[in-house]
Amino acid sequence: MAHTSQPVVLLVEDEPAQREVLAYNLEAEGFRVVQAANGEDALLFVDEDTPDIIILDWMMPQLSGIEVCRRLKMRPETRAIPIIMLSARAEEVDRIRGLETGADDYVIKPYSVLELMARARVQLRRVRPSSIGVVLEWDDIRLDPETHRVYRGDHVLKLGPTEFRLLSTFMEKPGRVWSREQLLDRVWGRDIYVDSRTVDVHIGRLRKSLMQNGGEDPLRTVRGAGYALG
Repeated sequence: MAHTSQPVVLLVEDEPAQREVLAYNLEAEGFRVVQAANGEDALLFVDEDTPDIIILDWMMPQLSGIEVCRRLKMRPETRAIPIIMLSARAEEVDRIRGLETGADDYVIKPYSVLELMARARVQLRRVRPSSIGVVLEWDDIRLDPETHRVYRGDHVLKLGPTEFRLLSTFMEKPGRVWSREQLLDRVWGRDIYVDSRTVDVHIGRLRKSLMQNGGEDPLRTVRGAGYALG
């Protein structure tokens, strides 16, 4: 079930042939790819399952990429998702407009797929550091995704694989409140049926592991909302 910690990319491109090539390459890079053929679908997908990163074509019928970008960057809950704009418009003024609308990067067509993958990884490093092996630290807790080890102070903690994924989710966004549904999605994967009470059981185990050598409980239960670190 390791696939569940795969970073999710939403690929919005109305050209089926280009979309296929990109999806194939992104999957080879280890992304889970959600495809949208137009701006309306893209906005619906974002509401259903927040992606880690969005690759967005500028020129699309009905709702343009620029408009999709503008809407996502206006909303507090989607503002932080990195957006890479793809455009055939090479003029400086277009690029500036794309970046002013809030796009995090801008790639001009025809682009090299390798370059686009590299830029996607740069954006991903910002939002999901553990997915590319960056050691996470919060307070006296350290999590090393490469060696799958967790330390609290000088002690190595024993964590099961699910608790490990839960903790890395919390440590990537300290302070963020995650609902049970969001945690099920991120840690177990959407295609697996798990009862939301299972989340509570694993949170209980994670708490116990984190406090096995004393220390404060770093996890916060937010009534009616979910859980947060710190």
